[in-house]
Amino acid sequence: MLRLMLAAMMAMVWSLPAVAGDPATPRQKELLYLLEQDCGSCHGLTRKGGLGPSLLPRDIADKPDEGLVDAILQGRPGTPMGPWEFEISEDEAFWLVRQLRSGKGAK
Repeated sequence: MLRLMLAAMMAMVWSLPAVAGDPATPRQKELLYLLEQDCGSCHGLTRKGGLGPSLLPRDIADKPDEGLVDAILQGRPGTPMGPWEFEISEDEAFWLVRQLRSGKGAK
């Protein structure tokens, strides 16, 4: 009986959301790495801009989520920003936009 109770308690703990600031899933860790390395190669490792525009919260505040998601998934014709829909789902793109808006993971 004690083993069952411990197993149930551990299952509850494992199902809790991650501590604030920590990615909740391995895939979210991958997405943060992609944001830092792949996006950072054009938008700057500190997201202050470079070849691509700044992705700091203050600089994207006036941009709608849907527009940012579309830019991530479809790219921006006539610019170096290529499409990422082959690698990122729409839900993941919205998650990335939330991370950008919060400034999480920025150096």
